[in-house]
Amino acid sequence: MPKKGEKTENPKENTAEFAVIATGGKQYKVAVGDVLNIEKIKGEHKEGDKLTFDKVLLVDDGANSTIGTPYIDGAKVLAELTQIGRAGKVSVVKYKQKSRYFKKSGHRQPFFKVKITGLK
Repeated sequence: MPKKGEKTENPKENTAEFAVIATGGKQYKVAVGDVLNIEKIKGEHKEGDKLTFDKVLLVDDGANSTIGTPYIDGAKVLAELTQIGRAGKVSVVKYKQKSRYFKKSGHRQPFFKVKITGLK
């Protein structure tokens, strides 16, 4: 147990290399070995496919940081598609009081679960 005022070491923060990628309208901070859920990517994909993300915004190797304008030329993040799924159901309700108007529908957002295998 650390004493008051002492810094604790988080092994996740001590990873030497990380990158920030953009996909599906969102940005993700990734390092080798990370597993994350991203938005579904257009095209034909199946589990076990290799994916390459070329929209890299930032790369940090522990000593040097490279920031893109907006992307870094030649930088890539390699990943493997481990699961294709759909998130839990979200209910959508439209209702107007005193007018007999009620509509209910549901939505399940598709996602890809990917594992980061390398940074280049």
